[in-house]
Amino acid sequence: MATPQRLTDPEIQTALGELSGWSLQGNKLHRQFKFGNFNQAFGFMTRLALVAETLNHHPEWSNVYNRVTIDLTTHDAGGITELDVKFATKANSFAD
Repeated sequence: MATPQRLTDPEIQTALGELSGWSLQGNKLHRQFKFGNFNQAFGFMTRLALVAETLNHHPEWSNVYNRVTIDLTTHDAGGITELDVKFATKANSFAD
């Protein structure tokens, strides 16, 4: 599989305009999700783990009780790609 192409700054800004709750931090897409309890947070991560495997694109993330923090970048491309945007979009749909 070919390495995805890094998005340009205008493309990243457009994507951020469509990704509720996400921001740019350290050249990564960043968001913290908050749930009602640990089970909900862990369930969210489990669902997203299946997406990560399907996309063959794995997030930098952490979980503390009811919070899940996600940072997205495509290391092979040296920045944010369409894979990161797809993952962020899916994360938002699971959190709703």
